[in-house]
Amino acid sequence: MNRLVAILAAGVALTAAPAWADLQPGAKAPEFTAPAYLAGQPFTYKLSDALKKGPVVVYFFPSAHTKGCNLEAHLFSEAIDQFKAEKASVIGVTAGKVDELADFSKETEHCGGKFPVAADPGAKIARQYDAPLKIAGVTIPKDLSARTSYVVAPDGKILAAYTNMDPSEHVNQTLGAVKAWRASHK
Repeated sequence: MNRLVAILAAGVALTAAPAWADLQPGAKAPEFTAPAYLAGQPFTYKLSDALKKGPVVVYFFPSAHTKGCNLEAHLFSEAIDQFKAEKASVIGVTAGKVDELADFSKETEHCGGKFPVAADPGAKIARQYDAPLKIAGVTIPKDLSARTSYVVAPDGKILAAYTNMDPSEHVNQTLGAVKAWRASHK
């Protein structure tokens, strides 16, 4: 019996591990407006406007033009048609190297002009979303965000949260949540 309890506890711990973000499903997503770029062109991004069109994936990344962030942006870029098929949009948000976001947004090896990226100087938006970069549970002094992705429903509530510094699963996690939400709203 004790072995069964230990196995069940381990299974629960493993399935819960990716959702390290403090904002959990059901919580209200903080509204934000931020300077952003799409294909190198500046504009003002407003979450409430994007939610009028469907679910929004808000993914935080530490810094433009870094190995993991480049890969994550590229993976979202490759999957953007799948998100659009579910009537969902994607916005990347970063406090790192915000002066490079115009180029980052248009370069084919990154966003490729397929989705916008927003500047978050001082990681103010990241803090609203409980997504500042932490090491061993301690927020680091430099204002950067963790690699945290949220899926926000059109009603403004968090559908899913996923934090992992490995960029490889953020698309799968968020796209899966969008598809599950869409299937329940047909």
